[in-house]
Amino acid sequence: MAQRQISFREAISEAIREEMARDERVFLMGEDVGVLGGAFASTKGIYQQFGEERVKDTPISETAIIGFALGAAMAGMRPIAEIMRVDWMTICMDEIVNQTAKMHYMTGGRPEVAMVIRASSEGGIGLGAQHSQSFETWFVHVPGLKVVIPSTPYDAKGLLKAAIRDPDPVIFLESGILYGVSGPVPAEDYIVPLGKADVKREGKDVTVVAWGTLLPKTLNAAQTLAGEGIEAEVIDSRSLRPLDIDTILASVRKTGKLVVAHEAMKTCGVGAEIAALVQEKAFDHLDAPIQRVATPDVIIPVNRTLERFVLPQEDNVIAAVKSIV
Repeated sequence: MAQRQISFREAISEAIREEMARDERVFLMGEDVGVLGGAFASTKGIYQQFGEERVKDTPISETAIIGFALGAAMAGMRPIAEIMRVDWMTICMDEIVNQTAKMHYMTGGRPEVAMVIRASSEGGIGLGAQHSQSFETWFVHVPGLKVVIPSTPYDAKGLLKAAIRDPDPVIFLESGILYGVSGPVPAEDYIVPLGKADVKREGKDVTVVAWGTLLPKTLNAAQTLAGEGIEAEVIDSRSLRPLDIDTILASVRKTGKLVVAHEAMKTCGVGAEIAALVQEKAFDHLDAPIQRVATPDVIIPVNRTLERFVLPQEDNVIAAVKSIV
């Protein structure tokens, strides 16, 4: 495939454009996604290409956005609904958790509920307590939802295309701090299957599982550790539900050690679930206690220095690895 260097936000935009062109049932809706091109410029130009019938600027009402999208999905459409920040998905939790996630089951398998709910997630850019949170665990806890967090432009495009084509509702979380990051993305059509992790770096001494903002930080940490003779295998989970636990287990059986790194709060984070699954299924292969790197249970400060102090960084990953290697 021909490779180009494009940004994370450009990869998101391309995925939406290509799927809208491929399937006339796909449409985009959300606050300022049309004329303005999205609060993070990830939908810029799509309104001009497809018009107001396919790109809907909505009122500032998260409950209305998800309710409308659910009704459209039940009628056979494939909406892409944007909630500007994951923090504001708290407003429409009834529509997501009690309606969207359960509708396929409660109607005896009819109709499909093929819809994608996109939202910017995680911190790192000084947006403060109400605009910097990581709520992936909330949605992983809900049967009927799929949860995806890409970490590279390549995965962002491929996973979003797969999510749009999926017959079930998908929560698609985009790390806001990664929108400007560029990477190789094929010009040809491709998808990245949901529920399949990716080994971003091979190693023999310790397994580190990460996603979102922590993935590039973990890769940088692994490079530093390699200079000290410690080879870390870095796995990008990509999908949190369904979770590719088999890839993680295969790595742990090779390295004997596990660190899980994410930006969400440590208590009851997805890292705890991964640690529990590895303990249940590969206990005899563990040579050291499983370590978790995560945000402590505090409210995220707006001050950039304090925010950096609170959110996990490369040094935290390095320290966790060295504590067990």
